[in-house]
Amino acid sequence: MTFQSLEYAVLLALVFAVYWFMSRRYQNYLLLGASYVFYSYADVRMALLLGGYTLVTYFSARRIEEDSVNARRYLAVVLIASLGALAFFKYAGFFVESIADALNLVGLASFDSTLKIILPVGISFYTFQSIGYVIDVYKKRTHAMQNFVDTALFISFFPQLVAGPIERASKLFPQLETRRAFNVDRTASGITLLAWGLFKKLVIADNVGMIVGNVFSASQPGGTMLWVGVFAFGIQILADFSGYTDIARGSARLLGIDLSVNFKHPWLASSPADFWRRWHITLSEWLRDYVYIPLGGDRNGKRRTAINVVITFALGGLWHGAAWNFVLWGLFHAGFILAWRVLKAAGTPSNRAVSTLATFLVIGASWLPFRESDLTYMADNIFGAPQEARLSVALAITALLYSLPLWLHAIVDRPAISSLWTRNDVSRTAVFTILTLTSFVAILALRADTTAEFIYFRF
Repeated sequence: MTFQSLEYAVLLALVFAVYWFMSRRYQNYLLLGASYVFYSYADVRMALLLGGYTLVTYFSARRIEEDSVNARRYLAVVLIASLGALAFFKYAGFFVESIADALNLVGLASFDSTLKIILPVGISFYTFQSIGYVIDVYKKRTHAMQNFVDTALFISFFPQLVAGPIERASKLFPQLETRRAFNVDRTASGITLLAWGLFKKLVIADNVGMIVGNVFSASQPGGTMLWVGVFAFGIQILADFSGYTDIARGSARLLGIDLSVNFKHPWLASSPADFWRRWHITLSEWLRDYVYIPLGGDRNGKRRTAINVVITFALGGLWHGAAWNFVLWGLFHAGFILAWRVLKAAGTPSNRAVSTLATFLVIGASWLPFRESDLTYMADNIFGAPQEARLSVALAITALLYSLPLWLHAIVDRPAISSLWTRNDVSRTAVFTILTLTSFVAILALRADTTAEFIYFRF
């Protein structure tokens, strides 16, 4: 079930219609049932996997809190079970194929991999969320939930189940433990977020996605056309993923729950580190808190810090997908961050406008290994002779026009400007109404002929 489907609209509307007449206990029962309907809609077997995660997480977290002597062992159980399931479903085929390719490369007897494993949608997200919760209990940053239903809902809450945000127990549990009361302003802002997210997905991402698809489906697009496709993909993935997050946050807000902000206008980043404070924020913070800092962070000298950065971003790249191009993408970002630190330490002069432009261009170029898995294809075309220059310009202008609402949003969302329209109820209501109606009208008039699944559903 996808956010842009009629089935999801019906599910959300039915839940919303009865939700506010229930006590907290039954609100959570309803949300848990809706979450399992949402997740098992395409394949009921996925609900069994989600249930398994919930059982392991619930009982291990409680035992960690109750039995400090054996807490490390229970933590190990969770890590082995959760990461083992993730490795099997997401990476088993990748590792088998890599071994086969390595054997073939050195001239040894190879084999054709016939391993076909269904990848459960969203497994990377709820694996990290459940692991983060158990580690926080182990570190005594939060308490272990005594209520099984609340724990199950924390792991499976349907608006953010399949593509985040990756929530922390300290943020989500307090909201699940108290009854939510209906609020008109919260409902209005939730509808606005939903409409804006659907606009970004159906109008911007899906239309620009057709440009990207046509470029990368060509066997020899040439250098100019390829780079148009790469930067168009940067527009597509931002609109697609941030659109998903807005729909998730809007849906949750309709139910009285606030999810984390996952994007803060990443195109305006003034450095690679600033980009990761703005892009997929909850994943960036998870990798920082559960990988980078435990490795030592920047506390053990420059060499060790560099190694920690490389490991963290390599794992971050691999988290996105079981393919070497994602590892390459992660290493690209690690190299960019380390190079930026070297330049900064050397006292290289730069102003904010120049650094923002440089960051935008380098981050834009990094989408090439993210979008394209064929390294030979990249090498053949990245600096290839320009072909169909006029068509390339036309496609670039088209993609840029579709991106204008994203730039406009970045402008009006600045504190100095947003304070003007949020200063009282009348202006805030007027802006929410205009944005909501404009989004829905634009969807009806400008949406793409076909819609694709959300890009991050693959991860």
